[in-house]
Amino acid sequence: MTSHSISLPVSRISEMESRVLDATKVAIDKWGVSRFTVNDVCELADVSRATLYRMFPGGKEILLEALHVRSLDEFFQTLLSRAQDATSLEDLLVRCVVAATTELRDDEHLAMMLATEPGTTLMQFTIDGLSRIVRVASSYLAPLAGQFIAKREADALVEVLARLVISYFLTPSEHFDFTNEVSVKKFLNTHINIHQFTK
Repeated sequence: MTSHSISLPVSRISEMESRVLDATKVAIDKWGVSRFTVNDVCELADVSRATLYRMFPGGKEILLEALHVRSLDEFFQTLLSRAQDATSLEDLLVRCVVAATTELRDDEHLAMMLATEPGTTLMQFTIDGLSRIVRVASSYLAPLAGQFIAKREADALVEVLARLVISYFLTPSEHFDFTNEVSVKKFLNTHINIHQFTK
């Protein structure tokens, strides 16, 4: 099947905005989500409060939201780069599940957040953040799945897989290892029966 170029829904930010978001991430690592302040970020990024508030009106909450959006963009860009050359629906889904789970498990910042601020972090995967994760996953991955199946089915399949990856990441299974291609293939063919999908 011919590969299609996918236009990426990447948030475009300036070099200074990126520096401020990097500083926000460092501040969270040092003091935690609840204890870091806008002043901490200003000092780490070497910008004034006025400059920060011009870029991120609303301060801390907007900074956190922008950091979540950037993290999601980076995460799904990585998945796209690994899935772009998929030759079948099964190949695409296996690559995406393995890459997503591996990225989550290898993310040191995420591991630290889960260890030090589990409640706040889990909210980003469940109540507060799940709908956003599913929405972003669909915008990135459904067009790739749409090369093999109808758009409506692609959207539904991406949503199911996003929810599964999050669930299996937060509570790993004794039976399936989502970082292993053979295990993921077995899971998909046993529990989702992806071969039923046709375009």
